[in-house]
Amino acid sequence: MPATPASRRSFTPLRDLARLLAGADFPTAPPAPGTRLARLRPWLTPLGVLAVAVLTAVNVADLQTSRDTSGAAEATLLSTVATAPLLFVLWRPLIAVRIAYAGAFTSTLWLDHATDPWPWTVIQVTVVMLVLGIAAARTTAGVTVWIGVLVALPCLLLAPAGQAVQAWLPLAGVLILGDQVRRRTHAEKILEVQEEITDLARAQRAVLEERARIAREMHDVVAHHMSMIAVRAETAPYRVADVSAPSKEEFAAIADAARDTLTDLRRLLGVLRTSHDVPRAPQPTLADLPALVTAASAAGMPITLAMDPVRPEPPEPVSLAAYRIVQEAVTNAGRHAPGAPVRISVSCAGEHLRVTVTNGPASKPAPEGGPGHGLLGMRERAEALGGTFTATATAAGFTVSARLPYR
Repeated sequence: MPATPASRRSFTPLRDLARLLAGADFPTAPPAPGTRLARLRPWLTPLGVLAVAVLTAVNVADLQTSRDTSGAAEATLLSTVATAPLLFVLWRPLIAVRIAYAGAFTSTLWLDHATDPWPWTVIQVTVVMLVLGIAAARTTAGVTVWIGVLVALPCLLLAPAGQAVQAWLPLAGVLILGDQVRRRTHAEKILEVQEEITDLARAQRAVLEERARIAREMHDVVAHHMSMIAVRAETAPYRVADVSAPSKEEFAAIADAARDTLTDLRRLLGVLRTSHDVPRAPQPTLADLPALVTAASAAGMPITLAMDPVRPEPPEPVSLAAYRIVQEAVTNAGRHAPGAPVRISVSCAGEHLRVTVTNGPASKPAPEGGPGHGLLGMRERAEALGGTFTATATAAGFTVSARLPYR
């Protein structure tokens, strides 16, 4: 029968005990570069070794003067086991606890209960308290509870009669203090994460507000002028006398183009005004290139399209990017080389789609205007898909070429 979440939680104390006795430790992450701790870290190891050596020497002297040990070798061994946990507690707290726990028993091997009523020296007790406090601040609550339970065992077995509880209470207090430090540190980390989330939400709100402001500005400036173009084109046959039939058709085409532009603009404004996805009309693809060429030809641009069969059909982002690159290239040709012939070539080369737009030299002066962002936008579209883009100006005209991957 598979274990339920509740049954798995019931074995958590056993897992904590297994981890305390022989499980994975709680290693310390290296300090962030540039912090004070990172600068002091190279000095911590030699200083720690020096401090442990001094404590060991002091404890050896204490054992030889206050304990009935058989010699310096035994005193040195007991002192080394007693102070060694300090070398590991900051980096491997569970290893330090295991060594300190073993030292609590080994220190009584040469103990004469008749002459030595108290089994541990002051340094041994101090080291154990430091190790337990730091371990409680570095481990989990379950492991800390088991440390407290196991620490009570040597107190009950080795402490003088009637003093077991008094010996265990300071150790329990250190464990509780370390656990509170761990909880406070954890709460501060959670608060820091929440503050980062709050700052991110504020930044997103500022972006949305800026997008809404841009949308309003675009509506006030662009939409108004495009509406005026559509209105003037529609009413021109009625305001101007003796308008021929071809001229009426041209005015109607201008009005339709203005209305299409207004429709696209409203879709863009809808995206800018909202933070979530909104229903959008289908985006143009390679299949819409003939219509683009037809519209450009109707406007008087000498343009041709050579499009090889593209199999398999490229993904929608690739097809959209190819259409937009051709659209922008045709617009640039009409602006900077009015009257020049334009040739569009679309072909499939392996797993890549190649799009090339070439225009000849201008046959009449180009209108003056400031620098635009057409080439930059085309390059960004190609590189966003992992493709390449080139733009080359020659004496024979101008060529833009994009190589877009299918994947």
